[in-house]
Order: sequence, then C-alpha cells, then structure tokens
Amino acid sequence: MRVGIIGAGGWGTALAVLMAEEGYTVDLWAREQEVSDEISTCCTNRTFLEGISIPKNVLATCDMEKVIKMNRFLLIPVPAQHMRSVIRLAKPYITKEHILIHAAKGIEQGTLMRMSEVLAQELPREFTDNIGVISGPSHAEEVARKVPTAIVAASSHIPVAELAQEILMCSTLRVYTSKDMTGVELGGALKNVIALGTGVSDGLGFGDNTRAALMTRGIAEMVRLGTALGANPMTFAGLSGMGDVIVTCMSMLSRNRRAGMAIAEGQSVDKIVSSTSMVVEGITTTKAAVALSKRFNVEMPIASKLYSVLFKGLDPRKAVEDLMLRMPVPETRLKFRHIRDS
Repeated sequence: MRVGIIGAGGWGTALAVLMAEEGYTVDLWAREQEVSDEISTCCTNRTFLEGISIPKNVLATCDMEKVIKMNRFLLIPVPAQHMRSVIRLAKPYITKEHILIHAAKGIEQGTLMRMSEVLAQELPREFTDNIGVISGPSHAEEVARKVPTAIVAASSHIPVAELAQEILMCSTLRVYTSKDMTGVELGGALKNVIALGTGVSDGLGFGDNTRAALMTRGIAEMVRLGTALGANPMTFAGLSGMGDVIVTCMSMLSRNRRAGMAIAEGQSVDKIVSSTSMVVEGITTTKAAVALSKRFNVEMPIASKLYSVLFKGLDPRKAVEDLMLRMPVPETRLKFRHIRDS
C-alpha cells in the first residue's frame, strides 16, 4: 500500500491526495525544496494546488533516489518539456521491477516525441513494456476534491495498464484501460491546442456556435493526425480525446482556455507564460502539432491558424475569417489506415 509520485505540481499533488485518502502511503518527489517543506509542515501546496489539504501520509521529499527505491509503482505527472530531464535524474535508480506511468499531456519540442517515446529512448530497451500513461478529463482541483472523474490508462503491454487501473481506481476515480498508447497520448496533448483556440474565440466574444465548431473540427484534426501516426481513430471518441476536449474547452479551470482568452485580449505569449507558475502545454504543443502535420502531410487548418496567431502576429479575428472562408469540402473525408488494435 505504497506508491511513488515523481512531480509535485498540481496534478501530482492531486493524485497524491487521492491515493493517500484511499489508504496508501505516498512518497511524493518535489523539485523545489520550498514545495516539499510546505507539504511536510503545513499540509498544503499553495504554489500548485491552492485550497487543498494534503493528508499526513503524503511524504514529500526532494530525494529522488528514496522515492524510487521505496516504490515499484511510479506515477510521473511532470510537464512534457521537463520529462526528459526528470527521467534522466531518475534513471540511475530505476530497475526492471518498476512500473512507470506518466501523466503528461504534451509533445516534446524538437524531437516531436510522445512521452512514452521519450521514456523508452532514455531507458534500457528491456524497460519498454513497463511504460504506460494515464489521461482524460481530469482537472486536478476536482480530483483532489473527490469530484467523480473517469480517465483511461494505456500501455502497449496491457498488464501495465491493468495494474494502473487496479491501483488508481476508487469511488471517485474510474479508470478504463487501452492498448492504444499512441492515441491516448496524442489525444491528451492535442486537446490543449483546441482549448487554446476556443479560448481565443471566447475572448473575441464569439458564442456557443463558434466554440462547438472549433471543438468538433478540432477533433477531426486530432483524428487525422492520430491515424497518420498509427493510432486507433476510435480512441479520439473516448475519454482522452472527446472527453478531454469537452472539459478543457468548456471550463474556466482550464489554463489553456484562459490563455487563449488572454491572447484574444492582446496579451503576448511571453507574458502569459511568465505570469503563471503552471505550464500552459497548448502553446508548445501547437508548434509540435503543426510540425507533425507537415512531416506526415496532414491537413490541420485550425492548428495552423492558431500557430500563426501565437507566433507570427496574425490577428485572431483574421484567423477566424480565414478558417470560415476556406475552400468548401465534405465534412467526412478521412480514410482510415494503419489502425491499431485498441
């Protein structure tokens, strides 16, 4: 009844609270000494999860070796752009007995790798079957407050997903399993791009019609790119696709939606990023999504226009106009190929 969590951000802290209240002793690694000290002395984490009381059986520490050596099951809820540096710190202590379940929703800049690919690249080949992911519509604040939530655990080695399901599932967190790690990871990453776009729309004062159009056509872009990368298209109709799109595009708890609204109001990307201690994954994921769309020759007009707004100074209203006046096409054009068993 012990689990290790590497990363004491909002999601890592929420998972620690949930597991501790289910009776687990949770060893929680924090990068920042002040975060570890606050959790240990005050039972709070005001930097990343304000307003939540943390149980005493969450044992915060900055000692990575201790957390890994005391736990076979490890959750890794760190931002995508920090995953490689964190796993390099952890690598000397990881053995073939460890199960590694990441919870990042992003794509690595430069390499354009999914997080399971980053982990597999950094660890010995024989560790590949030990890697999994959890994803889905899961605001950390609500999970910590025991709001009923459903997520999916995925791994190419299904016993790993089933172990994550067994350990994490409780009366307020329902966990499904999947073999489609590619689809689950891409759904969790790309939904942030759509949320940024709907935030821009909301910030411009457009209505429900526009938001629904962006969400629906955004999911179509997710499916096109996902199938080109070998994902099962049905995965994007599930929790890590459509489910996460709904919660991220509709809620003010969404950092990506709020960031999009700020962009519509004229704030710069640099100002938005520097104004919060939390990571806005959708900004970097937009770059990665557009790069992947070019690599695989996949049409992603919403992501492309958002990229131009974020990084090329395109006026958001002009971007919407450009999207509306694109060449007329049928709604359904996708031919499914390279479909993996989910």
